[in-house]
Amino acid sequence: MGQGSTNVRQESARFSLRSSLVVPVPPEEAFAGFTGGLAGWWVREYTWSGPVALVELGVEPRAGGMLYEIGPHGFRADWGRVLTWDPPHRLVFTWQIGPDRAPLPDPATASEVEVWFQPDGPGQTRVTVEHRHFDRHGAAAEGYREALTAGWHELLTRYRASLA
Repeated sequence: MGQGSTNVRQESARFSLRSSLVVPVPPEEAFAGFTGGLAGWWVREYTWSGPVALVELGVEPRAGGMLYEIGPHGFRADWGRVLTWDPPHRLVFTWQIGPDRAPLPDPATASEVEVWFQPDGPGQTRVTVEHRHFDRHGAAAEGYREALTAGWHELLTRYRASLA
């Protein structure tokens, strides 16, 4: 492998983050809790509607489906699009929320989240989240990656607690 591929890997790592934890349920339950139970563990302050006005959080369960929230008066905001729906193994979606928390209608300017659900002993699953392509968010990419590193840690901790 040449110097060029080393630089590509380093640049890719610079614009991505990875977080992992083990949850006390098998992969099928872990996947269902992540996708179908989003409203039970997502930090409501991390939504556009806010903790009081938020009505629903969801994932449309198919490739091409949307991650969305529904707020006051039926207001709907789409957070991203499901690229891969492979229960109970893998989920990939675009992250169409900018560093300023504004929606990004163009998926070409969005980062991407991949989640793996791998058996990790009897009745346990290792859940790994990789959020990548922060460079698509422009000049604020590095700060956004740093903020979401802490954000994903908090979200995954809440997710694990929701499964216990």
